Amino acid sequence: MTELRIEPVADETGLRDWRHVHNLIVPPAAMSLDEVRERSGRNRLENAYLGDTLVGCSTVRPPQGEDAVATVIARVLPEFRRRGYGVALYENGLTRARALGAGGIETVVLAANADGVRFAEARGFVETERYVLDGETDLWITLRLA
Repeated sequence: MTELRIEPVADETGLRDWRHVHNLIVPPAAMSLDEVRERSGRNRLENAYLGDTLVGCSTVRPPQGEDAVATVIARVLPEFRRRGYGVALYENGLTRARALGAGGIETVVLAANADGVRFAEARGFVETERYVLDGETDLWITLRLA
């Protein structure tokens, strides 16, 4: 069996792969390639592959605020879920966030993504906020690691 490989987004192919997974999992927040480029300058973006097959992506937003809260988001394509790839992405992101000095960890999930909400709750995240972005209709959930 081919092992999961998690690698930082470092080139145009990586940007396109990250964008593909992100836009498939969270279509209300679909991003252009230029937006992904900009985001990669602020956050750590990574992709997960089995051999040459893209299975997921992750985002680590560096710690911010008085409590040094980092955001860790793991996304796995539906056909690859429930095989441990999300756990590997999440744990890798958690390690990166803590290395950056995170005092707390949050994640953000589209409420309609029931798999994502269950995944976060199974890892000890607790809902702290529900919100709808200005001018939008989709409900988002912020969860914090207890």
